[in-house]
Amino acid sequence: MTDTELKIFLDEKVELYNNPDFIESDPIQIPHAFSIKEDIEIAGFLSSIIAWGNRKMIINNSKKMMELMGNSPYDFIMTHQEYQLERLENFVHRTFNGQDFISFIKALQNIYTNHNGLEAVFLKNQKEDSMQHSIHEFKKIFFEIEHLQRTQKHISDPLNNSAAKRINMFLRWMVRQDKKGVDFGIWNTISPSALSCPLDVHSGNVARKLGLLHRKQNDAKALAELDLQLRKLDPNDPVKYDFALFGLGVFEGF
Repeated sequence: MTDTELKIFLDEKVELYNNPDFIESDPIQIPHAFSIKEDIEIAGFLSSIIAWGNRKMIINNSKKMMELMGNSPYDFIMTHQEYQLERLENFVHRTFNGQDFISFIKALQNIYTNHNGLEAVFLKNQKEDSMQHSIHEFKKIFFEIEHLQRTQKHISDPLNNSAAKRINMFLRWMVRQDKKGVDFGIWNTISPSALSCPLDVHSGNVARKLGLLHRKQNDAKALAELDLQLRKLDPNDPVKYDFALFGLGVFEGF
């Protein structure tokens, strides 16, 4: 395919998958159950953090997280009593356990109490062309409170050569606003042009088959390579192509 043909092909796939039908089989359905900004971003953040493995299990366990917080995540985070955290202790999703969940609740409370919320933290250290430095700084702020060392592994650090797929996915959800009904676009202080593709097995394999990516590992260096190519296709909204790459891989077995 020529560059023009590739763009036309991928734009068509974006149109095919970037619509409300996508929501019913994706973890983004969890924040779509809420209407208050803080509930949306907390539900989105926690759901994205456990978004690895079987998608049905991810969705079911994300719903369980919300239920354990009384389906009012922001209110629970800000007003819970210590004894109410006990009900979270038995939660488990793969290697993310109840103690991790409790640490995340306390870290989020600190961010909303002392740092003006999630959006403000990510904006504070944003560089114009990338969110990767911002993610690195976010992780430091997130874990500035007392926490178990093991819990740190659940937030990836791009400056340690991670593709940080789950955080990049969360940022796509919050920042992109194209009125298609999938992504929320409730963070209008951050430009979609700075976002990076949530690089995983599916999107990585499709990107390689299409010649958008040559590096074999799905790491930060591969993400930088893919970002460069996607920004050539659409410098203002490069991450819309996540719908095409993911859809081709998961739904079409491309």
